[in-house]
Amino acid sequence: MEASVALSRIGLAGLAVMGQNLALNVADKGFPISVYNRTASKVDETLDRAAAEGGLPLSGHYSPRDFVLSIRPPRSVIILVKAGAPVDQTIAALADHMSPGDCIIDGGNEWYENTERRIAEASRRGLLYLGMGVSGGEEGARHGPSLMPGGSLEAYENVKEILHKVAAQVDDGPCVTYIGEGGSGNFVKMVHNGIEYGDMQLISEAYDVLKNVGGLSNEELAAIFDEWNRGELESFLIEITADIFKVKDEYGDGELVDKILDKTGMKGTGKWTVQQAAELSVAAPTIAASLDCRYLSGLKEERESASKILKEAGLKEDVEFVRSGIDKKRLIDDVRQALYASKICSYAQGMNLLRAKSIEKDWNLNFGELARIWKGGCIIRAVFLDRIKKAYQRNPNLASLVVDPEFAREMVQRQAAWRRVVGLAISAGISTPGMCASLSYFDTYRRARLPANLVQAQRDLFGAHTYERIDRPGSFHTEWTKLARKSGAGVGSLN
Repeated sequence: MEASVALSRIGLAGLAVMGQNLALNVADKGFPISVYNRTASKVDETLDRAAAEGGLPLSGHYSPRDFVLSIRPPRSVIILVKAGAPVDQTIAALADHMSPGDCIIDGGNEWYENTERRIAEASRRGLLYLGMGVSGGEEGARHGPSLMPGGSLEAYENVKEILHKVAAQVDDGPCVTYIGEGGSGNFVKMVHNGIEYGDMQLISEAYDVLKNVGGLSNEELAAIFDEWNRGELESFLIEITADIFKVKDEYGDGELVDKILDKTGMKGTGKWTVQQAAELSVAAPTIAASLDCRYLSGLKEERESASKILKEAGLKEDVEFVRSGIDKKRLIDDVRQALYASKICSYAQGMNLLRAKSIEKDWNLNFGELARIWKGGCIIRAVFLDRIKKAYQRNPNLASLVVDPEFAREMVQRQAAWRRVVGLAISAGISTPGMCASLSYFDTYRRARLPANLVQAQRDLFGAHTYERIDRPGSFHTEWTKLARKSGAGVGSLN
């Protein structure tokens, strides 16, 4: 017979940093919570933290059975463990003790198809399931993350009150909404992370140009990013970048940022985003460029060797020459404008990918609402998202942010500065793949006619793939080589 009274409103399994912080956040909002972890010491650690923070209503459990039975039915259990097999193992351990109508909420960065498989497996047991993207890192988890739950609407309704209190709060509500069916919550979080990759890459390029072409010190960079964070670029990533430039190196002279090895790590969500863009035939060049840069950054030894070999082959650095003719004040303002315009393209690509997937899966995603829940708590939170929300409110079927009247006007106003920055970087030999990808995207998208007519002719010549004409309907095939030879317009006719 069960001795203890089931009191907890919700449960959380998986007490690494994110899990502990989210559990404390739930308890802090007045909801009694049960916690469980396979390693008992993590349960003790969480209990100690809850006690130290004024005795928060949190109870620790050391077996899956005790944990599940300590939660008030219909039970909702959040799991925060590593994506993949650990999620399946945790579900298996907990589901044995759960009853029909209970719900499992996976808060990890999971591949959306795994969530869809688990939804089907859970429903066979009579259980409900949510795949919930959680953004904001450990700080967000503790004080208010952006939450992206998808799957069972009934499951969402059961925990809506808790999620609304736990999420970050912005001027137009909590940073959580029911995303849609199936794995939509995980998919939206994945694309959020892809946009984040693009954002971080663009900021690093702005830094590279200002530092190496503009010759700015870390102190000057900190002041510039602080200033930018009071204007249209105001965002979490700009704010933390300003802070990074201010931190001194504890082991030597100067700032810590200069001592960090230039090799970027990654968890996989950016790669998934680019793969999905390719699967859905959606152009996402800024996000792809940021992923390629992470791959190239990993080739540190090869890059050092290439630098040496190409110098010996006669490659000269033009940075000094370019820097000598620079107007610093103008460069800083140009880079700000180039960064803003490039960001619009990155977000446009992410939103277009979400739209394509929403159509394919019939998720009926609300893009204005997605922009709204990203305004607080998450890594890409930015003032600019309010503008994106309004763009989709004006036109829910907007083809691209680039053609929203307000964003279109801003890009046109900034394109001269954008071109100056990219041109300057190219002449100085400073790579700006994200800014270049964004500019190429803009320039390709805005042209009414592209040279794709020649590509279609080539495809028809070597593979009889046919082509369409601009002046009459239907598909056409031409015997190009035969006609070219017959006309006598040989290769040598120019000599």
